Amino acid sequence: MFTALSFIGFIAFVAIYSWYRLKNETLDSEEGYFLGGRSLTGIVIAGSMLLTNISTEHLIGMNGSSYKNGFIIIAWEVTSALALVVAAVYFVPKYLKMGLTTIPEYLESRFDGMTRSLVALFLMISFVVTLLPIVLYTGAINLESIFNISEVLGVSKSQGLWLTVLGIGVVGSVYAVFGGLKAVAVSDTINGYGLLIGGLAIPIIALWQIGDGSMWDGLSKVYHHAPEKFNVIGKTDSVLPFGVLFTGLIINQVYFWAMNQTIIQRALGAKNLAEAQKGLLYTGILKILIPLVIILPGVIAFYYFGDQFFENQDMIYPELIKKVLPASAVGIFAAIVVGAVLSTFNSVLNSAATIFSMDIYKRHLDTGVKGKQLVKVGKICSAVLAVFAIAVAPMVAQAPDGLYQLLQQLNGIFFIPIASIMLAGFFTKNISATGAKAALFVGLIFYISCTFVFKFDIHFVHIWGIEFVLNMVVMYLVSHYYPQEKSFELKDLEIVQMQEWKYTKPLSIVLCVVTILIYIALGNVG
Repeated sequence: MFTALSFIGFIAFVAIYSWYRLKNETLDSEEGYFLGGRSLTGIVIAGSMLLTNISTEHLIGMNGSSYKNGFIIIAWEVTSALALVVAAVYFVPKYLKMGLTTIPEYLESRFDGMTRSLVALFLMISFVVTLLPIVLYTGAINLESIFNISEVLGVSKSQGLWLTVLGIGVVGSVYAVFGGLKAVAVSDTINGYGLLIGGLAIPIIALWQIGDGSMWDGLSKVYHHAPEKFNVIGKTDSVLPFGVLFTGLIINQVYFWAMNQTIIQRALGAKNLAEAQKGLLYTGILKILIPLVIILPGVIAFYYFGDQFFENQDMIYPELIKKVLPASAVGIFAAIVVGAVLSTFNSVLNSAATIFSMDIYKRHLDTGVKGKQLVKVGKICSAVLAVFAIAVAPMVAQAPDGLYQLLQQLNGIFFIPIASIMLAGFFTKNISATGAKAALFVGLIFYISCTFVFKFDIHFVHIWGIEFVLNMVVMYLVSHYYPQEKSFELKDLEIVQMQEWKYTKPLSIVLCVVTILIYIALGNVG
């Protein structure tokens, strides 16, 4: 009973606090609803970015993967710091100068309207088919394991999971539909730091217990039980070989942190450049620390459970929570986990609504729409997408390499083609709109063929790298025969103050050095 009450109490606190913070906000304008009125600070941006990124697909998926594969999967996290440096130093200053609301807006300025519409459509499909269903399903797994919802309701486990998906989906969509980006960001900030504190408590308490009152002794026992689990280099046939850092992984990371609407929209809503850069680099610090929350617990779970859950690795984190936490704390932590689910879910809904409203509806369906009417369109879009995501969520079960690996494989369908044309747009002058559109479709067909149809014996992240090179070749060849018809010039619209944060460069250097040191320190263990 106390577990359930503490769970409900924390959820209610976040909702009431968010309502209190927003009660005097103007949320019926385009900037107010889609960009939080361009008023977000660095702390809020970092908290919201972390929670938009870290959800149960990480808590469950990555801990499940580290339980089976060890620290080698740390590359997904620590290399994010490098991408965030690139975003803070290079990309965000350009976005804010242009006054962007969505990333596809840039593509219209650089290429043409059709490129913008195609990318917007790709992004909408990727949200509904990949991220939203996996986030909902992993959240349902966690709650089902903690509260035994199927037993309480007297239904089968699959029915219990579906009902949990439905509940999370409805609550998450309420935040996104009625509150806009500001509501998402405020609730994310509370849940974000709650997740960091609660997530760190799991390995701290576990190591304390294992070490009989000494965390260091506990870590030593876990390490000596399976030292190979701590190696970050691994073998060439491992789940994430070291070599992928130099092929497709860094391209994916730069796209995710510098060009992905669901992430970068928080920085687009910053009150000025300095706050945007603070938010991005603070997020880089958090991404260096987050393996303690989403990787170390999985390795600790291997100490406790051995290979008992190898066939069902995505159940390991809920089992660890129940083993480590006292019953009185389980409810609060479950609420924090649900907060992480709601954060990613409502953040993606808000970004999808922004893209649909600004890049599709306003451009193709009703060119004269503005203000409250456009906000209404965004709300309807969020509600419809939420229904689709809830319907698709149960279909992602039984991923052979775990849900996180499945998410990354699916993300590659859209991320790399879009990253290719974005990078070509920023760093070259001769790539044409026709070349960009050709690369979008060639990359899409190539990746689906190599990963899901013919299944070559090449790691899918290496395929990302090959696809990127192929896309660049296609763009150059097509642009040679169909050259760019207009020139692009980046103009400062002077919407926000563009003075750089004074610690941007020093902190960027620190993040790069720390990332390298992690690989040096853990590269030879085991």
